[in-house]
Amino acid sequence: MLSLLCLVLFVPRVLSSSTPVAGIFPQDPALRMGSSLTATCTVSPERGLHANTMYWTMNGKRLPSSTYDLMSPNCLSVTLHHLNGSQQQSGDNLVCHSGDGHVLAGSCLYVGMPPEKPVNLTCWSRNTKDLSCKWTPGGRGETFIKTKYTLKYKLRWYGRERECEDYSTGQRYTCYIPRDLALFTPYEIWVEASNQLGTATSDVITLDILDVVTTDPPDNVHVSRVGELEDQLTVHWGSPPALKDFLFQAKYQIRYRLEDSTEWKVVDDVGNQTSCRLAGLRAGTVYFVQVRCNPVGIYGSRKAGIWSDWSHPSAASTPHSERLQSGSCEPKPGEQNSTLRRELKQFFGWVRKHAYGCSGMSIKLYDQWRVWLQKSHKTRNQVGKNNIPFISVPTQHRLHSYVL
Repeated sequence: MLSLLCLVLFVPRVLSSSTPVAGIFPQDPALRMGSSLTATCTVSPERGLHANTMYWTMNGKRLPSSTYDLMSPNCLSVTLHHLNGSQQQSGDNLVCHSGDGHVLAGSCLYVGMPPEKPVNLTCWSRNTKDLSCKWTPGGRGETFIKTKYTLKYKLRWYGRERECEDYSTGQRYTCYIPRDLALFTPYEIWVEASNQLGTATSDVITLDILDVVTTDPPDNVHVSRVGELEDQLTVHWGSPPALKDFLFQAKYQIRYRLEDSTEWKVVDDVGNQTSCRLAGLRAGTVYFVQVRCNPVGIYGSRKAGIWSDWSHPSAASTPHSERLQSGSCEPKPGEQNSTLRRELKQFFGWVRKHAYGCSGMSIKLYDQWRVWLQKSHKTRNQVGKNNIPFISVPTQHRLHSYVL
């Protein structure tokens, strides 16, 4: 479809007179991609120029004369077909020049598409004090011309519509509401997208602030050794201080990795305890550990909650293994079951000598036996029995983590 559009941009004469010398018609149009445009440049008769000496440029590039049409001695038109999206959001520069290259008039072309409906609108509150929301542009996003996004919200059953004002969070398509939020009352929240070609509105989400609470990462995260056990570390941390006055039950996750690795292993079953023991680790190895928190059920909320960021990494190393230093060998697959039975037999034999009654059976008692076993290996190494191989517990029987 061919549309005749006219822009008028007046460029003052080089002389002191304010009489316009030329104009483009139409001025600064907004067009859909794929459309056509015919624009005219009319020069003032006082200028003494003839239209057949003028030419057009788009973004500094001269347009071919085959696109021109001499409308009159003072008017030259240009026709552009199947326009592509604007190369810059400030618009493409269409300029009319005199034969000697001087600029006579100019216009900006805004070529794109109407915005599409924003999607993936999600919100979260840090410690119930504020609300942040983010979304994703629909379809092609900015559609070549600048699109304005406005986050709007209101109380579900009453209250006036309000607009979020702080879009300076450092992340695109995010807005921050710092204060004046009600608890125990649902909000309706949506996003409107608009540009020069139209508007679009996201789906409305309904939420209660207490259902979307996240918190600061756990603080005072400490990692330490478990006596002389070379395959274990203990992790302790503090509960979120910002939520100390709220009724809730926190869930925690731990992740850890080797010093020279980027692969994290996650421990999901920590529960609401503020300590955990990691087992099945490598001896003589530095581990980095992080913890995060999910404040579940604040004031009886039934929602799952939102995980906090991970805490700053804390590090500790497991003790070196004397057995590994003196030479080791792994058991063959067929030997693993007999190895496990032999070690369990040693353990229960040790229990009969050192524990009395069923009350003595505990993880701590197992730890004491592990220490005794390691010391016995050290003693054997010191007297020169270096030919005793190190037999590791099969991986499927190791305890990888447990709560203290």
